[in-house]
Amino acid sequence: MLLVVDVGNTNTVIGVYDKDRLVVNWRITTKKDGTVDEYGVVFRDLFNFSSEVKFEMIDSMIISSVVPPIISPLVGMAEKYFNVVPIIVDSETKTGLRILYDNPKEVGADRIVNAVAAFKKYGGPTIVVDFGTATTFCSISKNAEYRGGIIVPGIMIALEALFQRAAKLPRIELKKPDRVLGKNTANSMQSGIIFGYAGLVDGLISRLEKELGEKSFVVATGGLAEVIASESKKIKKVYPFLTLEGLKIIYKMNS
Repeated sequence: MLLVVDVGNTNTVIGVYDKDRLVVNWRITTKKDGTVDEYGVVFRDLFNFSSEVKFEMIDSMIISSVVPPIISPLVGMAEKYFNVVPIIVDSETKTGLRILYDNPKEVGADRIVNAVAAFKKYGGPTIVVDFGTATTFCSISKNAEYRGGIIVPGIMIALEALFQRAAKLPRIELKKPDRVLGKNTANSMQSGIIFGYAGLVDGLISRLEKELGEKSFVVATGGLAEVIASESKKIKKVYPFLTLEGLKIIYKMNS
């Protein structure tokens, strides 16, 4: 079985594939200073709570990470606890995409992985919107070219900034309010975030499509994708496990 690991700034998403079937998946907080053995304990505990997969079933592994210090202890954990040498997604990894960034090494591994999965599933032109720590937009052409993208502050960053920088604004539950016009502080903040980000997404995609001279299929992923997609006119599909799917595809290309 294949263990896929996507390390983000806030969360780490883990999945296990049996051939093309995603058997189980977990989302944990990214621990930026963990040791080999600490990661070993975390992964062992996750497997202990699963009835479908066991620790010893893993015979291959692939990792993408936007947090460089975590790569080394994760590799050490893979070798010590799973007895496998993982593939690390970087600028040298085969992806099937031509990267048109000025410096391809600047593109985050997660963005490339998402692009690979989106092109495989939906073809091109496609735009991927990933609602993570940052909200990112990636454009893939019909010729399998990663054309570039957009990066804006993530939803939770925006919420936390309001709480920290405005003395009277509280931390709130992130949910869609009943109406745009808020009648209390919490609803006003919820409206600004949910409807505001939906408008941001649609506006930026419209500008991208105008600049590129073509319409694109838009797929969203990330922990908060469902919340915003329901209010967006441009997002056509939400695929929560797009990154895991991309890791599986890239593993097959490089194994």
